[in-house]
Amino acid sequence: MNIVFAGTPEFALPALKALAASEHQLSAVYTQPDRPSGRGRKLTASPIKAFALDHCGAAEIHQPVSLRGEQAAETLTALKPDLMVVAAYGLILPRSILSVPTMGCWNIHGSLLPRWRGAAPIARAVLAGDTRTGVCIMQMAAGLDTGDVLSRAATPIGSAETAGDVHDRLATMGAELLMQTLDNRHALEPQPQNDDEASYASKLEKREADLDFRHSAESIERRIRAFNPWPVARCKFNGQWLRIWAGEVVKGVAGTPGTVLASSSKGIDVATGDGTLRITEIQRPGGKALPVADFLNALEMPVGTQLVLPEAGQSPE
Repeated sequence: MNIVFAGTPEFALPALKALAASEHQLSAVYTQPDRPSGRGRKLTASPIKAFALDHCGAAEIHQPVSLRGEQAAETLTALKPDLMVVAAYGLILPRSILSVPTMGCWNIHGSLLPRWRGAAPIARAVLAGDTRTGVCIMQMAAGLDTGDVLSRAATPIGSAETAGDVHDRLATMGAELLMQTLDNRHALEPQPQNDDEASYASKLEKREADLDFRHSAESIERRIRAFNPWPVARCKFNGQWLRIWAGEVVKGVAGTPGTVLASSSKGIDVATGDGTLRITEIQRPGGKALPVADFLNALEMPVGTQLVLPEAGQSPE
């Protein structure tokens, strides 16, 4: 088959690698324009572009700002694609693009549709406490992740897994499922989604990472895992933001939410609205993430310390 691939971040990389190593012809790779990155704000290529430059020499590389308009459709039409495979591309595909490939466009989506349609399905699944997720190959339609499901594969979400852990596993699963679906393309039985069972995974916002210890320890622990590796949960101490990379729910005495109940090499125990949260990995501004034992060697956090709570009306939930 003559395939065009569209993707941008790390999630899309295993799928592109699988296509590049397959018997199919990869005629073009679409990815987002280079973006400023790092402290120097240097223009940086996406992971997909970096790989394509080194390993997809025969494929054209396109980085349009938008796929709307006649020119975008004409460029894709000239490639004469049988199929366009999309994975976390980041641009909306209008009808004029969806209709170009002979077999349309397939999307690799990181959830068990129709649950968690939208931009951040992996983090939202962890945040909600889902015990199961997966990946779908979906026939793209004009709606937001509403197309028929061509194939799916499920996986459990471990009680200690971060969104990053699940992301990496689903990226690999997505590539494997894509190749299986391509091999089985002549015998596919598309399954329509039940819109009544749909839920929406909105894009993550940095403000959601501000921890409110008035919530339960269980929900805060999920928030820490859901926002690892981005935007990373945080709380305020002595006027500076501390990034919280890991924590666990433990037994502890009751206290005012946000109060440090214990501080040792095992962790920093903080009272919440329901239960006690033990912070086990933490990061100071300009520093690196450290186990609590190493963190406390440089900065004390005595029992009775009050961590700053969000102002009324500013809670992320």
